[in-house]
Amino acid sequence: MFGIGSTELLVILVIAVLVFGSNRLPEIGAGMGKAIRDFRKAASGGPEESSEPEPKRIDKSE
Repeated sequence: MFGIGSTELLVILVIAVLVFGSNRLPEIGAGMGKAIRDFRKAASGGPEESSEPEPKRIDKSE
């Protein structure tokens, strides 16, 4: 995996815990996972899904 061994991953994890704290790591991981999913979805040209419903269009005829 990118030429990174288990020792390097452990060092990166320890630094992340020291910088961000253990309480914020799950939030950061979830945010990064969502960003990666969105990027892959956009790169593959798949349909764009929105969690918000589309606003209703109102035709104003005069």
